[in-house]
Amino acid sequence: MDQLVFCPTGCYHIYSMGKIKRIFLIVLDSFGMGELPDAQSYGDAGSDTLAAVAASRFFHAPRLAELGLFNIDGAAFSDRAAVRPRAAFARLAEQSAGKDTTTGHWEIAGVVLKKPFPLYPNGFPDAVISEFEQKTGRKVICNKPYSGTDVIFDYGREQIETGALIVYTSADSVFQVAAHEKYIGLENLYRYCETAREMLRGEHGVGRVIARPYLGEYPHFERTRNRHDYSLVPPKTMLNQLQESGFSCIGVGKIYDIFAGSGITEHVKTKSNADGMVKTMEFMEHDFTGLCFTNLVDFDMLYGHRNDADGYAKAISEFDAQLAALINQMREGDMLMITADHGCDPKTVSTDHSREYVPMLAYGGMVRPGVNLLTRGSFGDIAATVLAAFGIEQKENSFLDDILVK
Repeated sequence: MDQLVFCPTGCYHIYSMGKIKRIFLIVLDSFGMGELPDAQSYGDAGSDTLAAVAASRFFHAPRLAELGLFNIDGAAFSDRAAVRPRAAFARLAEQSAGKDTTTGHWEIAGVVLKKPFPLYPNGFPDAVISEFEQKTGRKVICNKPYSGTDVIFDYGREQIETGALIVYTSADSVFQVAAHEKYIGLENLYRYCETAREMLRGEHGVGRVIARPYLGEYPHFERTRNRHDYSLVPPKTMLNQLQESGFSCIGVGKIYDIFAGSGITEHVKTKSNADGMVKTMEFMEHDFTGLCFTNLVDFDMLYGHRNDADGYAKAISEFDAQLAALINQMREGDMLMITADHGCDPKTVSTDHSREYVPMLAYGGMVRPGVNLLTRGSFGDIAATVLAAFGIEQKENSFLDDILVK
């Protein structure tokens, strides 16, 4: 049986019914869509990233709207809902304790964390800092929660003059190390972060150690694209299950770092959201069976954390334009899934992540258009669905049977 499938570029494709061969899972980093019931306990009451971004005059996302973004339960600007959504859609609640990148991605991959990663609102304990100084041979300065752009402005000159390392954190479970690429050296910075990662386990097992290199001279310092994340190795995820079952598991962007390489069969780094989409489309030209898992970090890193709603809106608009080209490249047996890992409302006072629901859109030749999956209890429903699609595991929280063309 064949099916005529609409493409947002205005064309149509004929797909023959068969098995799902490839899933392209794209995470719009921080694109939340409204506060979770427990948001107040995280300091995030009233947060709604989608509402903040969609209110900008620079927001233009006709493909996402056609797929069903504004048809999702609780979506801001529901007056923009599509009459005939082209995708299946849902709102997902985070079951894990936390609101950070690692927690969100791990839950997408099927791991629910009942205990959150440790936080350090007053900086790291003296014992941790002393051990880090002893092992790196360098003094630490700052050691407090800080904005990533502000910290290099306030401490960058001292860092250059003394050779110290800027260590700081945020509302997330992160141990961040900033240093000037020219004066400290990028490889040295990475080595120091690897040292921190080896140290920070157990009681002080932060979700991520992050290398934050920068360039320039005071007062014109700028962070570079050479950031590198060092995550804990997660418990067994859908990535490991895919790999063990002989399927490809491709990571695009931060995915390799977030999962510490566990379960990844191939990966590529990216320079920007646009580059991430290009790299994803390049993998669409490859003949593989399995998952291509993409993270687009600019939404969070460049706009959410900087409270730049207009910049965020422009980035979504750019993604939406590339989305048309990506969908046009889809083959028989392909399924596209779009989601997020947390929120980062650019219109609240906070510049940190926010505890929010996230959207889920599923599109492809074997996906029934317009299926409303309502609000679901875990990001992990995505993992259950991916594993079911490849015949690896059948769980009650899979929504595969609900969206497949019968």
